Amino acid sequence: MNKTKASKNTQTTQDKTNTSETWTNGTGLQRNYKDTIFRMIFREKENLLSLYNALNGTTYEETDSLEITTLDNAVYMNYKNDISFVFDFELLLYEHQSTCNPNMPLRDLLYVTRVLQNRIKDENLYSKSLIKIPTPRFVVFYNGTGSQPERQVLYLSDAFEKKQDEPALELSVIVYNVNLGYNHELLNACCLLKEYAQYVAQVRAYAEELPLREAVEKAVDNCIKNNILSDFLAKNRAEAIAVSIFEYDEEKHIKSERKEWREIGYREGHDAGREEGLAAGREEGGDTLAVLLQSLTAAGKTEEVNRVLLDSDYRKKLLASYFQKENSPV
Repeated sequence: MNKTKASKNTQTTQDKTNTSETWTNGTGLQRNYKDTIFRMIFREKENLLSLYNALNGTTYEETDSLEITTLDNAVYMNYKNDISFVFDFELLLYEHQSTCNPNMPLRDLLYVTRVLQNRIKDENLYSKSLIKIPTPRFVVFYNGTGSQPERQVLYLSDAFEKKQDEPALELSVIVYNVNLGYNHELLNACCLLKEYAQYVAQVRAYAEELPLREAVEKAVDNCIKNNILSDFLAKNRAEAIAVSIFEYDEEKHIKSERKEWREIGYREGHDAGREEGLAAGREEGGDTLAVLLQSLTAAGKTEEVNRVLLDSDYRKKLLASYFQKENSPV
């Protein structure tokens, strides 16, 4: 069974972080932009290679040619990719999410452009010789509590306002549901991914009965005892607990916000008399205002997000426009 290697500088207090990017989850709680548990596990090349092998049915063992290309300390349009690497002539972008985001193809397009720019910065784009680039592939590992299929594919062309039979620009993202009970073959092929799913399930289960910190600590101790991410959790216990607490709190906060936005969207939609929009807003996952805000955030329109939240007249205007565009985010 593959186990994670010890970090050279194991974190001993929950206040230590790997980057200096400050972020708030809207509840007044602030932290530096920390690794997630997923990222902490798979930033090690050996572990990342095991995940690659599980996805591709390969048995590579040597990591010498695996090149990490994650843009550390570089958040582009408020988006930081979890893992980016080049291996076997491919450029892989792996992302872990607890909420399903329909804008992933657009986000990956923006991110992969930055990665490729870095790779070819010394090349002559006007040369008569063809500049070769690694073949891009995009994967999301979903483990949220919302109902999602075992596997789905998101396409950049779904966001195009004018549809084309053969889009001139396309990008596809494969989304795997890695909760326990889904994608058995994939989880069994990568022990670390399966153990990660088991750990997350335990945190959520204990959090239903115990205060969050106590729930996370109990999950960590139980997993170490039962050989679930045992090496990783034992060597990174303090940081793993701190990150898990924030991840779970963030996930819970997002759910709360989406519920509030859905209720606001319902009221605003009713005032605007948009019954079609109301129907979409009542459907699970069809959160009208939530989708609108997510779209504005993905586009880097921070000022507009704040205006939508604070200015009811402006909010009504954008929601009305949203409903008129066949339920597509503006």
